[in-house]
Amino acid sequence: MGKLYMSCIEGFHSSVFYGATIKAPKMKTIGLIGGMSWESTSSYYSLINRTVNERLGKNHSASCLIYSFNFQEIEDLQYAGKWDELEARMLYAADALKKAGADGIAVCTNTMHKVVDHIEELTGLPLLHIADAVGEEIIRHRDKTVGLLGTKFTMEEDFYRSRLEQKYSLTVVVPERDERLKINQIIYEELVKGIIKGESRNTYIEIMDKMKEESGMEGVVLGCTEIGLLVKEYDRYLYDSTIIHAKKIVDFCLGIEN
Repeated sequence: MGKLYMSCIEGFHSSVFYGATIKAPKMKTIGLIGGMSWESTSSYYSLINRTVNERLGKNHSASCLIYSFNFQEIEDLQYAGKWDELEARMLYAADALKKAGADGIAVCTNTMHKVVDHIEELTGLPLLHIADAVGEEIIRHRDKTVGLLGTKFTMEEDFYRSRLEQKYSLTVVVPERDERLKINQIIYEELVKGIIKGESRNTYIEIMDKMKEESGMEGVVLGCTEIGLLVKEYDRYLYDSTIIHAKKIVDFCLGIEN
């Protein structure tokens, strides 16, 4: 097996903190739309605060607000195809975060980016789009062909895949239908509950191996914010959307332009 990449977690910390003393700026407040699921939202909260502290030192932490949904309600609406209602809920949450003092909005899930197109228009605040954060990271690594794992909605619909392909000129490949169903089942029945099984990890690895052989993919986008809880290393670079998005959020909070 080739070189193992540790979900870009190592680069997440080392590339942003060089041992220099950084004077704390006036921090922007990020509004996080979470609870989809709470498992990944807790990862966001930890990553964002830990990284702010690593950059600024002392007892600094992030200025953030969280609107957390009951995920069962979100899941039911997803499978019922009620995306208009889901969009209304996202807009309500974004507006509530603006009124509470947020300077920008981040949606802590890949799938719900299907319904984020009007958040900036409604709130007048910047939306830190998760696919843009991932796309920019892939470009930095100079990869051209990547696999995409996520919920069936993320893998099968255009809102995420086409953004990577059209905006970043990438080739994005997804597993076959039966494999997509397995990936989706593990997400909704295990990962959103914090259940981590070795056999499920092996299933993901087998699917990625097949994708690698058939497409020659150079990296894999973990396009569900829970997958990084299960798959932490592979012999192709893992673009863990949670880690990458959290780094983008910290950059925003500290006023760092990429």
